[in-house]
Amino acid sequence: MIMENDDLVAFLDLNPHAPTHLLIVPRKHIPSLDACTKEDALLLGKIQLAAVELAKQYKLDSFRLVTNNGKSAGQTVEHLHYHFLGGRRMAWPPG
Repeated sequence: MIMENDDLVAFLDLNPHAPTHLLIVPRKHIPSLDACTKEDALLLGKIQLAAVELAKQYKLDSFRLVTNNGKSAGQTVEHLHYHFLGGRRMAWPPG
């Protein structure tokens, strides 16, 4: 584990698409972003702040944080998670 606390874990992606590619995963089971409720607002904020902390840990001055919502968007795991990508220039549009 790269990061672990009561709310979430972060670990290396097994199929990296950037020099730094981590997954940030809440411990609470939420199938997808559109399944979140107002009660999840604090948790979603903690995920954002975890990304900032990871950027500092990896000494990155820029990064991309993305989640896929639904099969057409590329979601293959039915548990909310965020991809933290850094260490290279990112193209836009992303896909």
